[in-house]
Amino acid sequence: MQASVEDPVAVTTTAATSSVAHDMYSPINTLFGQVQFNHIYVEGSILLILLWILFKKTASTANSKKTKPPETVDVDEQIRLWTPQPMIDSYNLDELPMKNYVVDSKVYDHVTINGQSCINFATHNYYNFINDKNIENSVVDAVHKYGIGSCGPRAFYGTFDIHIELEEKLAQFMGMEEAVIYSYGFSTVTSAIQAYVKSKDIVYADEEVNFAIQKGLQSSKAEVVYFKHNCPDDLERLITQHDAVKKRMKRKSFLIVEGIYMKTGNICKLRELIDIRIKHKIRIFIDESISFGVLGKNGRGVTEYFNIPKDEVDLIIGSLETSLSSVGGFSVGSTFVVEHQRLSGLGYCFSASLPPLHSVAAIKALEQIDKHPELLVKLQERSINLHQSISQSQLIEHFYLGSDQISPLKHLYLRDNFPSYLEEQNLLKNIVDYCISNGVALTVAAYLNKHEYKQPKPSIRLLVSININDENIESLINVLSQAVILVMKKTTIQ
Repeated sequence: MQASVEDPVAVTTTAATSSVAHDMYSPINTLFGQVQFNHIYVEGSILLILLWILFKKTASTANSKKTKPPETVDVDEQIRLWTPQPMIDSYNLDELPMKNYVVDSKVYDHVTINGQSCINFATHNYYNFINDKNIENSVVDAVHKYGIGSCGPRAFYGTFDIHIELEEKLAQFMGMEEAVIYSYGFSTVTSAIQAYVKSKDIVYADEEVNFAIQKGLQSSKAEVVYFKHNCPDDLERLITQHDAVKKRMKRKSFLIVEGIYMKTGNICKLRELIDIRIKHKIRIFIDESISFGVLGKNGRGVTEYFNIPKDEVDLIIGSLETSLSSVGGFSVGSTFVVEHQRLSGLGYCFSASLPPLHSVAAIKALEQIDKHPELLVKLQERSINLHQSISQSQLIEHFYLGSDQISPLKHLYLRDNFPSYLEEQNLLKNIVDYCISNGVALTVAAYLNKHEYKQPKPSIRLLVSININDENIESLINVLSQAVILVMKKTTIQ
């Protein structure tokens, strides 16, 4: 038998091929092996975690079974024995700003305080909408339809059709492109300022602007320059001083005023302010919380009162809590300006939206003002009548009125100079206490003096409504005159 002889060339070729193949696939084999190892590692880790959770749950269940059930507790007995801790250690009623008054009636042209019926000169209810049965019935229907609250911010389940309707009606009433509503009057102007004014900007503000405006300016961290109350000349002087810095630093400038100032009852000098705005290219915001629904032929506010086009004003801010006797606030302006607040207005984005029932009340009140302009005429007549009656009475020996005649909000100031702010404030409180006990509801203007830019002079604040008649005004003057004589006499004796 012939022995088999291998072909050396074939053997060599086969060996070379095997070597090449081994070299080619060795990285893949290594990678595959690494993947397998990682896969096993991950699965093993997951298995260990699951076993740990299962063991812990089993041990917890076993321990809970070993625990003795709690003894039956008499909840009613525990409540009866519980003594709540006081929120404050002690207090004295004499240290409170006013006596401990309790209002136990609806607040309209008359109000019952501690059982005493009083003529109401103390609240913002200019058109007596709080006592309007049609508005009241509409609010009751809204409660049945929408419930009490909105349960969320506008952008998060908090928008109802009635909110959109109110915004449309406000924009239409004010002759502006768009409106946005807020759930709280104080937060409206504060949020609007924060939405536009930034830390590098400069803001010119009247020194008597309300506290909400001051808080908005403080939160914006912008440079704030206060000018003398209702003095355009002082504003012009301050703007001229800062013009060079403004141009060099490319800062935006804002001017913030009120239509009728809450602290003084004065109407802003809008014509002069608009001229300054145009000359120096400044954006102007107007807070019309008091002047909205009050000034102008149709209640459009201070711009209508001075016959100034709405597009001369960048933003108008107002309250639903004064002339409309509801709750909340609003801003109106161009679509470009107002839409920015829907993304940047903190009170709009993060607060629960306005309860639907208050939206309905505002809509119905706004319709009343729009359909019955004679209401405005009557309110202006009542305001002027009260102003002139006080100015021509014996009260003028002790008081003076610092507000505009047409304003429904008035401040009554003592003429005498007092050694301290606190002494003057206490004297006014005593006068108000006497008036309330004798059937005339008044209030002392209250301020957070430590936080105010300028401490206002103490005053008695008077608010007019269309239901106030000549007899009511006469009663006010008589009771105030008696109060001044008795309180000052008592103070002198002491």
